[in-house]
Amino acid sequence: MSSIGAKNLALSSAFLLLLVGFATSDINQDKAECTDKLLGLAGCLPYVGGEAKVPAMDCCSGIKEVIDKSKRCLCILIKDRDDPNLGLKINVTLALSLPDACQTPTNITQCVDLLHLAPNSTEAKVFEGFKNALTNKTSPSSVPGGKYC
Repeated sequence: MSSIGAKNLALSSAFLLLLVGFATSDINQDKAECTDKLLGLAGCLPYVGGEAKVPAMDCCSGIKEVIDKSKRCLCILIKDRDDPNLGLKINVTLALSLPDACQTPTNITQCVDLLHLAPNSTEAKVFEGFKNALTNKTSPSSVPGGKYC
């Protein structure tokens, strides 16, 4: 199997495993809804894994589709970035820079509302930290959860 095919299979499997662990609640319905949309981001693995300097065209078309159709899906992926079921090496700072790198900017702090997070919750503060890090071009290690997963 080619390296790209293996990565696509790994990404597909990781998203399916992510969904298996969550059987109840509204957010889990969101995850089920997002599986197909997030599979379109398989072409982004080399970029978010630090193997490519720029995202591939199929990555950019995938991120644009996710943002246009369901920004919440991108928020879910970011929120669950540390889930051990993903089994992927993702540099969160690179992942968060994808919309800008693909000329499809989005406001990451909207995730707090889209995911119905309490504004003062730890998860909400993480999204705010990501926004600040991207604005200030802070290194990934200085952002809570902003590391390779």
